[in-house]
Amino acid sequence: MPIENLNDLQLFVTVARERSFTRAAAQIGLSRSALSHAISGLEARLGVRLLTRTTRSVSTTDAGERLLNVVAPRLGEIESELALLSSLRDAPAGTVRITAHDHSIARVLWPKLLPLLRQYPDIHIEFSVDYAMTDIAAQRFDAGVRSGDRVDKDMVAVRIAPDLRMAVAASPSYLDGKQRPVVPHDLTAHRCINLRLPTHGGLYAWDFERGRKSVSVRVEGQTTFNNTFLMLQAALDGMGLAYVPLDLVQPYIENGLLSPVLEDWWPTFPGYHIYYASRRQMSPALKLVIEALRYRPDSADGKTSRLGKKAR
Repeated sequence: MPIENLNDLQLFVTVARERSFTRAAAQIGLSRSALSHAISGLEARLGVRLLTRTTRSVSTTDAGERLLNVVAPRLGEIESELALLSSLRDAPAGTVRITAHDHSIARVLWPKLLPLLRQYPDIHIEFSVDYAMTDIAAQRFDAGVRSGDRVDKDMVAVRIAPDLRMAVAASPSYLDGKQRPVVPHDLTAHRCINLRLPTHGGLYAWDFERGRKSVSVRVEGQTTFNNTFLMLQAALDGMGLAYVPLDLVQPYIENGLLSPVLEDWWPTFPGYHIYYASRRQMSPALKLVIEALRYRPDSADGKTSRLGKKAR
C-alpha cells in the first residue's frame, strides 16, 4: 500500500475514534477541510462509504466499523515498533504523550521531568490537561497520571508522589461577618467555588473525613471552573470557599491571604500514580520518564503495582 494510503488510514482511525472531524483535525494538526478531503479520497479509492456524516455527529458505517477494528490495532503495533527503533540511537529519543491534572503537572511532573528534558534533547513530552479517567489506549497516550485510587486495575501503576491532602479555604474578606462552617454541611449556607468534571458534565462533590466518618457535600456558588489554579485565584479574589490541594493554599494561609476552614475534616487521598498499559516492550523514552517520576520517600523506593503486581 502506498505510504499516502497508510497515512489516510491513520486519519480515518482518528476521526472514527473522535467521532468528530473538528476534534480529529485539532488532534492531528490539519484543517478540517483538508481532513475531510483526505477521508473522501480514501472512500473513493476503496469504493465504499466509511463514515456517516451529519451536522451534529460522525459515525462509522458497517464497513467503516469493520475497517476500524482491523486497522487500528495494526497501526498501533506499527507505531510501537517505530518508537522502539529509537533505542538504536546513541541517545534516547521520541515523544511521550501524558494525560494528567493541571495540579499534578505543575507540582510533580514538570519539576521532575525538566531535568530529564535538559539532559535528553531528543526526548519530547506532550502534556494534555484532563480531569477525566482517560482511556490511554483509545486516546493514544503513552501514560496517564491520576490519584492512586482512580487507576484502572488492568493498568500498571507507579506511585510518583506522596498522599494528597485537600483543604478548604477562603479570603478573610469573604469570611468577614459570616458564621464560619463548623461541619461540612454548613457549606450549603456559603458561596463555594465549584469544579466541573468532564464525565457527564457533573459538579464535583466535596469529600470530607474525620476519624472513621466520611461525608460528601454538594455545594453552590457563583463560579465554576475546570482548572484548579483558577479556583484558587477565585478564592483569593473573595468569591467564596475553595476546595483545593493543601500544598497550593498553604503559602497563602501562612501569609494571611487565605483562612483555613474545617481543618478537622480535611481528607487525604492516595497520591498521584503514573499508569500505562502492560507491555513487554516499552520505548526507552517512556522508561526514562517513569524512572524520573518514581516516588522515593526517604530511602524507600516508590511502589509499583498493577495495582498490586510488580511492574516489569
